[in-house]
Amino acid sequence: MRRHDETLHDWLNARKQTMKAPMSYSQTTIAPPSTRREVLVGAAALGVIGAMPLATLGTPSGATNSSIRTAHVIGAQQMSTVKTKDGIDIFYKDWGSGQPIVFSHGWPLSADDWDNQMLFFLNHGFRVIAHDRRGHGRSTQTGEGHDMDHYADDLATVTTHLNLKNAIHVGHSTGGGEVIRYLARHGESRVAKAAIISAVPPLMLKTAANPNGLPKEVFDGYQTQLANNRSVFYRDVAAGPFYGYNRPGAKPLEAVIQNWWRQGMNGGAKAHYDGIVAFSQTDFTRDLKEIMAPVLVMHSEDDQIVPYVAAGPLSAKLLKNGRLITYKGFPHGMPTTEADTINADLLAFIKS
Repeated sequence: MRRHDETLHDWLNARKQTMKAPMSYSQTTIAPPSTRREVLVGAAALGVIGAMPLATLGTPSGATNSSIRTAHVIGAQQMSTVKTKDGIDIFYKDWGSGQPIVFSHGWPLSADDWDNQMLFFLNHGFRVIAHDRRGHGRSTQTGEGHDMDHYADDLATVTTHLNLKNAIHVGHSTGGGEVIRYLARHGESRVAKAAIISAVPPLMLKTAANPNGLPKEVFDGYQTQLANNRSVFYRDVAAGPFYGYNRPGAKPLEAVIQNWWRQGMNGGAKAHYDGIVAFSQTDFTRDLKEIMAPVLVMHSEDDQIVPYVAAGPLSAKLLKNGRLITYKGFPHGMPTTEADTINADLLAFIKS
């Protein structure tokens, strides 16, 4: 049985060996559709998008008058944003009514990564909200504030602006750290429950006190490859360990890989570069101990990005009211590849 940190080391080393020359952005190409069917599907999708009417977005339900809300228009899309104290526009989606569920995405993605969950819970009578973290997706591509405190403060700006009460917070990967820091830093008066999925707490980095963490060299390698050519790097992460597509017998889905790549490339390189330090070196031990609300911890033993032994079980033990669900054979990106199971378990926890 391979050690929990060998997969990332092997994967990073294999990538270095396959690079015959230093990478440059000019080397990046997007493969054209290989079949007539792909061309037709793409053309049809563009036709549908072009025919969509411009939706008029009203003031969000329960939004506070003191919050600053703007509508940015990009192409034919009107986007809802809220401005933080330091002037950053945070994009968010807000659909439906009922008890709110707030989703925090992983690195280097966006609110779009929650599409499956948002539609599922919307159809079960919940109000669903998801935002793009600062520097990610459609939010301001600022060069500053890419740390967990700012992430938590930005989340608080969204929840206060929308005047959310009795909310359920769900975070994946880095988003799980964001949720934990938000609860500890801003209190639980607006919160009913929380769930963290494949999440980075308590601490990813290997230290004397955290011997099962990953060596700093792993995360240094992430930053190096992002700086060299993040387009190629993002493609390889999605096609490899993130969704477990590098496992024997795995059947990669090209659309899933491209959607991950699309979300990543829509964000800012500086935000993603700094974010690697934020998700790998932030210690959430104290935060976890302070939280009183019920928290569901969902983690797979085959997670190749955030090793199970240094994450899920430890977080569940540190929480005063934590519950752990362990999965076997699911990848880090299990909210996408195993959505039926994840959604059902989340729904059961929310209703319990």
